[in-house]
Amino acid sequence: MNAPFKPDALPEWNLADLYAGREDPKIETDLAAAKAANDELASLEGMFLEARGEPARLGKLLDRGIRLYEEAVNGLWGVGAYAGLAASTARDDPAWAKFEADLRARSSQIAAESLFFSLELNQLEDAELNAALEAHEPTRRWTPWLRRLRLSRPHELSAELERYIVDRGPAVANWVRLYDETLAKLSAKVGKEALTLPEALNRLSDPDVRRRKAAADGLAQALSERASTQALVMNTLAFEKQVEDRWRRYDEPAHSRHLANEVDADAVDALEAAVVEAYPRLSHRYYALKAKAMGRKTLDYWDRNAPLDAAQPRTYPWSEAKDVVLESFQALAPKFADTAETFFTQPWIDARPRAGKQSGAYSHPVTADRHPYVFMNYMGERRDVLTLAHELGHAVHQTLCAPLGTLLADTPLTLAETASIFGEGLVFDRLLAEATPADRKGLLAGKIEDGLNTVVRQIAFHRFERRFHAARQDGELSPDQIGALWMETMAESLGPAVVLNEGYEHYWAYVSHFVHAPFYVYAYAFGDLLVRGLMEKRREDPESFAPLYEELLAAGGTRTYVEALKPFGLNPRDKAFWAAGCRQLERLVDEFEALV
Repeated sequence: MNAPFKPDALPEWNLADLYAGREDPKIETDLAAAKAANDELASLEGMFLEARGEPARLGKLLDRGIRLYEEAVNGLWGVGAYAGLAASTARDDPAWAKFEADLRARSSQIAAESLFFSLELNQLEDAELNAALEAHEPTRRWTPWLRRLRLSRPHELSAELERYIVDRGPAVANWVRLYDETLAKLSAKVGKEALTLPEALNRLSDPDVRRRKAAADGLAQALSERASTQALVMNTLAFEKQVEDRWRRYDEPAHSRHLANEVDADAVDALEAAVVEAYPRLSHRYYALKAKAMGRKTLDYWDRNAPLDAAQPRTYPWSEAKDVVLESFQALAPKFADTAETFFTQPWIDARPRAGKQSGAYSHPVTADRHPYVFMNYMGERRDVLTLAHELGHAVHQTLCAPLGTLLADTPLTLAETASIFGEGLVFDRLLAEATPADRKGLLAGKIEDGLNTVVRQIAFHRFERRFHAARQDGELSPDQIGALWMETMAESLGPAVVLNEGYEHYWAYVSHFVHAPFYVYAYAFGDLLVRGLMEKRREDPESFAPLYEELLAAGGTRTYVEALKPFGLNPRDKAFWAAGCRQLERLVDEFEALV
């Protein structure tokens, strides 16, 4: 019998490995140490250009300068991580909001003093840098970081303008803070209940259609009441981006994200085209089949992730979720399970939903000389087990590449989602293998829906962002105009079998990626389809796959996505690569259709 789920038994993290509290004197000590390293770096201003023509001297200066830069980064990022982690579980506490904002401002001022560094390095010619790397062997380890740095070379501004952008950064970040606090304080009235955003979203998977509809209506009303604030934030940040993009001469709004990801725009366009082309065979077809399985002609939007029947879905106690994840990781390689297990034996996971805690899930790497922390809102459902696997996949990845140091471990988004989505896949395969015939259809439906949410929905989000930013060029958009773009884009992706009822036009207002990281979302689809290719390679030869996969993760950001996938014989620049991933998802729909 399914045991009742007990949210109070879930872990909360202890951040004492970072700092004991807001008043911990170590915060000031670490900020002072970061400032000292940054000041020492600042004392080298001008020397890199002076050393032109002296490869050995330039090579030594580069090694010293990058080491000082990393030392400063470790100090500032460590304090910043603590502030962000603590505040994310207390978005209703003004003291934590002030602490986070004040630290962001102080860190920004410290970091601004070394702005010259990247600007000066990018004034060097490729031949000068190559000669310096050749002349001083220890500096060669920084080659991947220098490669990524120089991607921004054509888009850098004068030192004065770069300093201005950094100095005003904390003020701009307060728009994100407003957005987050608005959602954290959201209370959806559902009957006699007042649901937080995560609770309301979770209710959309309830087996009772009346409870789903009530939650959907309550959330729609709550988002409608906050739409003007969320629209103001999105409009303001989009305009900020327009201005900066114009000064930096970016071709289009997603250009800077592509550079940060070290991915070609053509590859992203090929990914988008392959997924959109597959809409009819994937989402349109699946939701029609799901409606049929539920005895309906169409689905209301609150039925999209609903169970196939009204039976209470199985819940997973935390201890069982832990065992499923660790056993799945063990099947890949013991090292992955051993690394993940540390997060359970140490207080490094915060899983308990509670008032003031923001929605979503993440694994924060902090810095390479510390350990990651995992954040989620665990409610006992199958999707929560997969989310746990997803975030622990990130945590394992971040741990494996930590020996590289913070700068080299930093992984572009196109590869950063690899381990997380792979972790989900391992856990699902285990759940499916252990399922009874009666459960198999529901599990298969859940897996398809997860794939659609990761691939189709995220590409739809990407297309919505592109349309929003294009429309913002002509002026500010009202909440109704944003809602119209949202409805158009979602209708395209979901197809005729899903009815976008009144109220759904406000649901754009909770997708925080649009504000936190514009054009981030395609990385999820990129990662999912990429992982489908990797999992095929594992099925072909499990023994030889594991060491190659560990090597990919341990390489952090030292390889481009093309270099990282070459040992597996995969070419993500080819549209056929993405289409093949879509066909794998389509085969799951075929299997589901056979059971309907």
